[in-house]
Amino acid sequence: MPKPRAQHNKGLPKRWRLYHGAYYYSVPPGMEGHWDGKKQFRLGRTLAEAYGVWAERLKVQDHGNTIGDMLDRYLREVTPTKAAASQQGDIRNAAKLRPVFGGMNIADIQPSHVYKYYDLRSKKTEVGGGATSARLEVSLLKHLYTKIVEWGLLNRHPFKAEVRLKGQAPRTRYVTDDEIVAALSVQPPMEGTAIPMLQAYIRLKLLLGLRRRDMLTLTHDSLQDDGIHVTTSKTGSRVVYEWSAELRDAIELVRRTSMGRGKVYLFSNRRGECYIDAKTGNAYGWDSLWQRFMTQMLIDKVIAERFTEHDLRAKVASDAESLEHAKALLAHADSRLTQRVYRRKPEKVKPAK
Repeated sequence: MPKPRAQHNKGLPKRWRLYHGAYYYSVPPGMEGHWDGKKQFRLGRTLAEAYGVWAERLKVQDHGNTIGDMLDRYLREVTPTKAAASQQGDIRNAAKLRPVFGGMNIADIQPSHVYKYYDLRSKKTEVGGGATSARLEVSLLKHLYTKIVEWGLLNRHPFKAEVRLKGQAPRTRYVTDDEIVAALSVQPPMEGTAIPMLQAYIRLKLLLGLRRRDMLTLTHDSLQDDGIHVTTSKTGSRVVYEWSAELRDAIELVRRTSMGRGKVYLFSNRRGECYIDAKTGNAYGWDSLWQRFMTQMLIDKVIAERFTEHDLRAKVASDAESLEHAKALLAHADSRLTQRVYRRKPEKVKPAK
């Protein structure tokens, strides 16, 4: 027989009890996720406070707040505030998460669900997957729950501090000075090719260390009396690269070699337009030029291994005189990222006396 209710608990809603001067709700097994993971949820000291908390909790649960609902809200409210390339990534990652988590109530997710998802998605298949894709998808899910807490639908993040995925080892490719000299020495096979523009781009990138998007969206208005003014696309950091004789020479070379000699952008295609698509954030035309240049240098044995634009950015950080200078050049908020991903040369240490 069930244990009879204590006299002071009679008249209270089912599973309520008064204990040490406060009202508590005994959470049914399996429903702890809806009540901050607790088996005994404190509602409040007064009956009015308890009923208020109780009503608010039931209201949230009755609204059918599924992860799919929250993904919709995230794509509607958060994604449009990001750069175009990041928006495409959100849409792509949300499409992968939705079939697995879409119907789940936001309060029901557990760290074990996230680990299981990551393990399955980390395995490459004919339809995609892989560790990098899996990490990006889990990253979106993690930030989604950060927003869910911000929106007041949960009191705490259910797995932020409990899920730690194995990180991919940072790339170690270091572009040597000899490789740069070789790339800049390539003679274009004919007039009107993109090679001189790509070489001018490499020269300028090695002075600024900017991301590809920020390089390709440099405008003539960015060039001011005190230097080159840049607001980085990823973090919104404002940076002024002060003029030097070498920087002025690099800019002049860019102006002479740009394919379209655009009136707005320093690097422009034959129509005088920016290589970055404003809607998608992609730069397929530029990527094709870069890949053809790398392939040709491999065929001609100018270099033994292709390098990426990201590798050039890492070279800037690696060759900087100090970690702080590298951090400033790359406009990073945290020097730990600069050190872990971009400083690719071994640190020189004087032996102990």
